[in-house]
Amino acid sequence: MENKNKIITIDGPAGSGKSTLAKNLAQALGWTNLNTGLIYRTVALVANERGLDPTQTKEAELLAASLDLRLYCENSETLVVVGDRDVTKFLTTPEISNLSSRFSAIPGVREALMGIQRKIGENGYLVTEGRDMGTVVFPWAALKFFLTASPEVRAVRRQLQLAKEGILVDVEEIIADFAARDYSDSYRDTAQLKPAFDSIIIDSSKLSSFEVETMMIGQAKRVFSL
Repeated sequence: MENKNKIITIDGPAGSGKSTLAKNLAQALGWTNLNTGLIYRTVALVANERGLDPTQTKEAELLAASLDLRLYCENSETLVVVGDRDVTKFLTTPEISNLSSRFSAIPGVREALMGIQRKIGENGYLVTEGRDMGTVVFPWAALKFFLTASPEVRAVRRQLQLAKEGILVDVEEIIADFAARDYSDSYRDTAQLKPAFDSIIIDSSKLSSFEVETMMIGQAKRVFSL
């Protein structure tokens, strides 16, 4: 199998556990973890700081194409640096999450950022997660997962994640935010949130992260003869 095919994609809606599982799976396999959602969140963060609105599509596309963005994927962690500024810790607020979904729906933004993602995947041995990794960015990946969970379970998970970062948000607010993002991601014109035709769909509502990870590792060992 060519190295470029040695890619595992994990797609799914916000709060489904993609980031944690991608990180843990990459660590278990000794592969690189690419959190692509951070790339789009970075565009949203910088655009917001510059006073840009998602309706300003041309300006957003120019920003994405010219952004001095670098990813450091080491030890299963993805750090994001813009210029000489590490912005990683600013990318997980509900405001940036919502803006990220809207900016990522802009075709020119997705096209500009796809090159960064595919460049990282050239050498294979990559575990990546997002909304369209298996359908658009890495359609040739040898193993694809689509991870989902009920809105309530996803909201509680996100609430706990934010609480660890010192951000307190009501769970009902998160459910409403997820509903809006799910609708936007599923019905936008480009890169819609949906399983690839050859993906393995996992509903993690009643499964622990460890149980899902074990399932994924088993599939990886089978597909890649590990």
